[in-house]
Amino acid sequence: MKILYLDMDGVLVDFESALTRVPTVTKIAYTGHLDDIPGLFALMDPLPGAVEAFTTLADRFDTYLLSTAPWENPSAWTDKLLWVKRYLGKPATKRLIITHHKDLNRGDFLVDDRTRHGADRFQGEHIHFGSPRFPDWSAVLPYLLERA
Repeated sequence: MKILYLDMDGVLVDFESALTRVPTVTKIAYTGHLDDIPGLFALMDPLPGAVEAFTTLADRFDTYLLSTAPWENPSAWTDKLLWVKRYLGKPATKRLIITHHKDLNRGDFLVDDRTRHGADRFQGEHIHFGSPRFPDWSAVLPYLLERA
């Protein structure tokens, strides 16, 4: 079975959805580093189609969540785990990997919206989520299913 890694923020998780739930005074206090707001990652919604895509892909791939958490926001680490449990449930149990070095993980595919934190050096295929070729899950899911 092929190994698939899915980034969280911007791929499965709608980062911007949490900002609508944060008081303006807090956003001002954290200007330039909003991802350091304590509890922010617990407030995020899934992106459209993300939960369904994960469920489908977890049946066809050895699927892991490969995410980076802000170093200065320790609640983000816990919040990401709680998000996974809430939205992805049992198929994601013990499949969350938090790292700033995604290229150290070996596998066949990495779906990530960025090239930072080693995504650009990933040894398998980097599927650049949000790019013109892979703008959303309706483009990514069939591409991956053809390669399962």
